[in-house]
Amino acid sequence: MSLFFELHSNARAETLSKASTSFAPPPPSSLPKPAPPKTYKRTQKWLRRFVYLAAGSAAIWASDRQFYASALTRSLRTFTTGAIVATDYKVNFRENPPFADSIEALHARNATRLFDLLRTNGGLYLKIGQAIAMQSAVLPPEFQKMFSRMFDDAPQNDWADVQRVIQEDFGKSAEELFGVSYDVGDGKALMERTARASASVAQVHWARLADGREVAVKVQKREIATQVGWDLWSFKIVAWIYSKWFDIPFYTLVPYITDRLMLETDFENEAQNGERMAKLVNSDSRLRDRVYIPKVYHELSSKRVMTAEWIEGIRLWDKEGITRKWRGGWREGSPGCHGAPLDPPSTLEVQRAPKKPVDDEWMKPSRDWWKGKDGKGGLGLNLKEVMTTMVDLFSAQMFLWGWVHCDPHPGNIFIRRQPSGKPELVLIDHGLYIHMDPKFRHQYSLFWKSLMTFDNKTIGEIVKSWGINAPDLFASATLMRPYQGGDGMTSKEISRMSKQERRQRSYEMQQKMRKGMKEILGDENKWPKELIFIGRNFRIVQGNNQFLGSPVNRVKITGSWASRALVENPDLSWSEKFKNFGRHMIFKLVLFSSDVVFYTSKVRQYFGFGGGMEDDLEASMKVMAKDMGVELNHSVFEG
Repeated sequence: MSLFFELHSNARAETLSKASTSFAPPPPSSLPKPAPPKTYKRTQKWLRRFVYLAAGSAAIWASDRQFYASALTRSLRTFTTGAIVATDYKVNFRENPPFADSIEALHARNATRLFDLLRTNGGLYLKIGQAIAMQSAVLPPEFQKMFSRMFDDAPQNDWADVQRVIQEDFGKSAEELFGVSYDVGDGKALMERTARASASVAQVHWARLADGREVAVKVQKREIATQVGWDLWSFKIVAWIYSKWFDIPFYTLVPYITDRLMLETDFENEAQNGERMAKLVNSDSRLRDRVYIPKVYHELSSKRVMTAEWIEGIRLWDKEGITRKWRGGWREGSPGCHGAPLDPPSTLEVQRAPKKPVDDEWMKPSRDWWKGKDGKGGLGLNLKEVMTTMVDLFSAQMFLWGWVHCDPHPGNIFIRRQPSGKPELVLIDHGLYIHMDPKFRHQYSLFWKSLMTFDNKTIGEIVKSWGINAPDLFASATLMRPYQGGDGMTSKEISRMSKQERRQRSYEMQQKMRKGMKEILGDENKWPKELIFIGRNFRIVQGNNQFLGSPVNRVKITGSWASRALVENPDLSWSEKFKNFGRHMIFKLVLFSSDVVFYTSKVRQYFGFGGGMEDDLEASMKVMAKDMGVELNHSVFEG
């Protein structure tokens, strides 16, 4: 047994010896050289590039935000959105869009994209958006609905930003410049830190100076000065690309528009515009007692800060406040009427005034005594007299003076009551004006007179000299009603399709409308650029009249001023003036037919069958526009 175990042990040892000999590691000299570790150079290269790109982008973004008020970011956002919208239309604007459920869906998503761009960028983009919104009736319904929201109040800047603008322009703080100490024991030297109004470019604060004058301090938003150049450059680039890509000849109008928008940011220019308008109004006996332009205090004004007299009054959009019964005294006017000094604050108001800086509390005296004890009184004015003054003013600007305020929306017009019981119209915000040279002003007066008398030969000659190839469409756009005196060839061409085709082929209808727009623009080098803003003025004034219930025959008043301007034109000889005077008297008889239409509308309105002449005119324009592929679905101030 022991022998067996011994033999077994020897055999096992021999086996292990052989195994260890056969599995012995090779000597180092026999091994190959070690391979270098895998480094993933391509991955590291792209990772470094990503890090550099991210760091560079972050540095550019931070610098842009800190030093350029996000102007580069805004421009990049503009180009990106513009490219997406343009590509979307280029690919999908056809009878059966490949990547959209319908043309309406295509319009809806691009209206949202553009609206979001304008609201996100803010500043001057809001101004551009509001200009588009004012003319959005010629756009698809999806754009009309979206852009009606462009008139929401813009957010106001913090008081710290207001202080910085004043400090940069005057080298003084607001307290030093305006003499505001917040020591209100005597009720003087106050300034509200919360803006009374905030728009796209500026905001307005109320203040009372040490000498007792109450002023409106209009302060440009601090970022605007940095952004405006970039914004307008981006607008020009996108407009140029669109004009080429979509073959609509409008780019030569763009520099004129951007120049006007740039001037809106220069408050010294605004002050000069207002003073010029005040002189023109005061030189005309028909208007000097009915229209008021606020004074500007140049010693407290700069390019970004404008200090003007504070205006007490009722905004034009407060129809009830204008018409409700007057509760003030007999032969008394509303506060500040025609520049009268404002009532000093009462003892109670002085006692209640805050004794330290306040960010969210009003300090201005209320001055609502004329509303009566229950506060339900109004100015007790006649809407017809209010609207007549407005149409007279803007007609005189166009046909007599050639100096036209192009932003007469209800927020820029105050109404006050004079001691005589007559209305006084106060016009503010004089940043946007256009000048009409004497030749163009004479042509435009003659054009309007010819519209009223169906003088198609004269209309054709004038619009041809302006490079317009569709006189009937342009006449309708000017009158804000279908023009029935022409041959209507362009309208017939646009509306040639059957009703069934119009319902089924939205694409073809809108292509026809595009052709009509090209016909109106015609020769863009001849097209009077002033017509852009004149059309805007007319549209807003028409909207004002419509909003107030069409109390006046706007078309008749405008036509009468156009004819009168041909008599009063100082550039004409006496013989020509005498001839025009005779024609003007005949013309006034012709206008009687316009009165028939107006009073017919008033009768229908009285019995509840319509909203007045402006509503009737707009209804007829909607019918004509629908034949051209355009849906006019909202009024100018909707939203």
